[in-house]
Amino acid sequence: LPYLNRQFYENEFNREAKYYFILACLRCGFRVYDAHPEITDTSVGRRVARINAVSPSLAVTFAYNAYGDGVTFNNANGYIVFYERASYRPTQSRLLAYDISTGLSQTLETRNLGVGTLTDVGVLSSVRCPSVLVEAGFMTNLDEAKLMYDPDWCEAVGEGTARGVCDYTGVPFVNQYKFYPTLRRGSRGNDVMILQYMLRHAGYEITTDGIFGSRTEQTVRRFQGLNGLAVDGVVGRNTWNALRSDYTVFPTVREGMRGEIVKYIQRKLTSKLYDTGEVDGIFGVKTTQAVRKFQSDNGLTPDGIVGRRTWAKLRPVGEFSQG
Repeated sequence: LPYLNRQFYENEFNREAKYYFILACLRCGFRVYDAHPEITDTSVGRRVARINAVSPSLAVTFAYNAYGDGVTFNNANGYIVFYERASYRPTQSRLLAYDISTGLSQTLETRNLGVGTLTDVGVLSSVRCPSVLVEAGFMTNLDEAKLMYDPDWCEAVGEGTARGVCDYTGVPFVNQYKFYPTLRRGSRGNDVMILQYMLRHAGYEITTDGIFGSRTEQTVRRFQGLNGLAVDGVVGRNTWNALRSDYTVFPTVREGMRGEIVKYIQRKLTSKLYDTGEVDGIFGVKTTQAVRKFQSDNGLTPDGIVGRRTWAKLRPVGEFSQG
């Protein structure tokens, strides 16, 4: 990607979209199984074996499309959901693909290419359940390639896919909670699992078992301490907001600050081709420089502080960016 002095890997998008999909499915009451929890690549054969071993009701894989010579960007664009006619469950897979395509049309503003078929793709042909592959855009299109790193875009892909799964299974879709439940040691269930997945996404090693035990409490305390929250091990509104980078009024953020909100800023800037360096949740010199450049390009005072006016320009998906 230009301006960033780095390559961007497809699984940097895949993991994010899958994360938001899992959160949405848990919110809707589903049990979930992550067939590829590792950050490193895992073979298709191994993923297929894992899926077949747990006998799920359906399988969804996230990916990004490509077209052309692989050297230059082009205008190919849009999202498409694939299934395989020669799979174990072709009719159900086709119906699932159509429902997910419809679900994505409710959350994405890019072009809907509908449903397509592929052959000899292991995650479609070899799993013994309805299975689809969501290709959310084209990495060979610069505008869509930039979206791959935008957390709000990844969330829209996950949410839209979950809407389709709900339609397919006849389960009511549950919108984002207005108020997340208060959780503490002894709590159990899908909401605890949502918390645990959020903590894993924030970089903590934790088991996603839906049980709020001592390990989860210790992890919550560490997270609270690093994010400027009251360290009580209880997950209330402020802790949920920090985990989700979700605020009614976004806070003023400046050099020296740390936490998930800084990671969010770094990802948004990166998706607009402003180089923050490593996305590490530390608002350092490199991030400050990126904020100043973004502010200058958007007609704002280049003070390096992310306040109300900078947030207004930074939050939208796919708007102003370098290039």
